[in-house]
Amino acid sequence: MFIGGTVGPSHFSDPSCGCFIGARVDSFTINMEKVIKIVKDGPYIVRGGVPIYEKSISHEDGQYVWKDGRELPQSEVYSLCRCGRSNDAPFCDGSHSRFKGDETADRSPYVERSELLEGPGLDMRDDLRCSKSRFCHRRDGSAWKMLPRSDDPEVRNEVIRAACECPSGRVVVQDKDGNVIEDHLEPSIYIVQDPGNNVSSGIYVMGGIPLESSDGERYEIQNRMMLCRCGNSKNKPFCDASHISKMYKDTRGSISLFKRK
Repeated sequence: MFIGGTVGPSHFSDPSCGCFIGARVDSFTINMEKVIKIVKDGPYIVRGGVPIYEKSISHEDGQYVWKDGRELPQSEVYSLCRCGRSNDAPFCDGSHSRFKGDETADRSPYVERSELLEGPGLDMRDDLRCSKSRFCHRRDGSAWKMLPRSDDPEVRNEVIRAACECPSGRVVVQDKDGNVIEDHLEPSIYIVQDPGNNVSSGIYVMGGIPLESSDGERYEIQNRMMLCRCGNSKNKPFCDASHISKMYKDTRGSISLFKRK
């Protein structure tokens, strides 16, 4: 139950999961903590007025960049589809009645489940949690390929960019004293489209927004993470790029991006 607001006329409550379908809750008069709550076998409930945008992955001049997509409604509270079946994607429409969304991801701290890779100018951690968004690939190669040359200032900067622009948070760079190097990211959400693979991708969550499991436990805070929205990940709630093999396309954002075959 949400206290302090009214549900808009085009959105209704689903008693089976305790969530608002269609995503928007209007007229809130209290300041809510920014948090994403996972509903068991249901959607993600996003609270705290987190800005949400649709973005597509574009390959330009040898590297990957974000391109603006369609405008999405903004609200204090909204629910995002997690099962991949909504006809109002990225928002939940109650289509998850038979969805099994068990959370299977390792909840141990990143530093414990990641491997430390050492380079001459930088070190890099890798936990293999990949959404295949490809931002870790730069003009001069991938973060892994460039790391052995990180004593070169220009290459070092490219390794940093490759890591910091990875939406999955798979790779994190640190200096030789062990200090983590991260961009300051404002809390926000990207609904990702991937025209290069002819699919809709995951939900890019940035800026350290807390993620709360359906059992009430919170995952480790991350500056960057990609959540599954196709319903097929073997590493729920995180994206494992299953949207590519399953050729997932959402019902709204993909219409203007992908040509029907």
